[in-house]
Amino acid sequence: MEGANQTEGSEFLLLGMSESPEQQRILFWMFLCMYLVTVVGNAFIILAISSDSRLHTPMYFFLANLSFTDLFFVTNTIPKMLVNLQSQNKAIAYAGCLTQLYFLVSLVALDNLTLAVMAYDRYVAICRPLHYVTAMSPKLYILLLSLCWVLSVLYGLVHTFLMTTVTFCGSRKIHYIFCEMYVLLRLACSDTQINHTVLIATGCFIFLIPFGFMIISYVLIVRAILRIPSVSKKYKAFSTCASHLGVVSLFYGTLCMVYLKPLHTYSVKDSVATVMYALVTPMMNPFIYSLRNKDMHGALGRLLDKPFQRLT
Repeated sequence: MEGANQTEGSEFLLLGMSESPEQQRILFWMFLCMYLVTVVGNAFIILAISSDSRLHTPMYFFLANLSFTDLFFVTNTIPKMLVNLQSQNKAIAYAGCLTQLYFLVSLVALDNLTLAVMAYDRYVAICRPLHYVTAMSPKLYILLLSLCWVLSVLYGLVHTFLMTTVTFCGSRKIHYIFCEMYVLLRLACSDTQINHTVLIATGCFIFLIPFGFMIISYVLIVRAILRIPSVSKKYKAFSTCASHLGVVSLFYGTLCMVYLKPLHTYSVKDSVATVMYALVTPMMNPFIYSLRNKDMHGALGRLLDKPFQRLT
């Protein structure tokens, strides 16, 4: 009990990527710009989809949820990092660290599950186009997204609860830009075997199974596209899922850069990979989905024209 009380009253130090004042100033303005671009980009995606009835389809419904998740994700971590870069006090309270950890874990899981559901949507649209309306009915896609949210919330709660059983009695310096689970477990001085076991078990269910589902979906999609005789129709079919495939590659690529390596080999240099999945991926998603999407171009154009139409 005494160790637990000591942990609950403790603070962690988020040291970030650099302790040099000059580099911190550069990083502050760079991350601030990236954060603002991320917030504005994802907010525009949500507003464009919600305000345009032509985009009230399953694919854009999932895309709006993905943008909301990314918006929440960066707001959970980046503002605190910006404050730390401008302040001499880099402490974060124990409760604040656990709160950040909960939302971080939950939102990453939600991103992953949403991408899996979007892969299913693309599979039905390309491989079973005649059954798309019935196979992706509003009742079903709302149910799928609700299931993603429930699983993500439970995933975050399980790991946050298990983290409360861990005792920290040594160094509380975190060479990371936020309270990340593996780094916190590395700082623990109590037994964390159950945390690692549950992490592997739930990680396989939340990440590996959806990833395998996405791979199978795209194998079937590619097979269906190759059977289309018309080259123009092949291109059109592939373009409908190219954006999703790009986001999936970026999401899993950055996650693998961070987590597919032994924890003891982590260095400050590797925090670049952390920034990639914590900030670059959410920032790039709106650009990837709107870059070659005519429907999104039209919706964004109409959204931006509304204020000017009111003036005239």
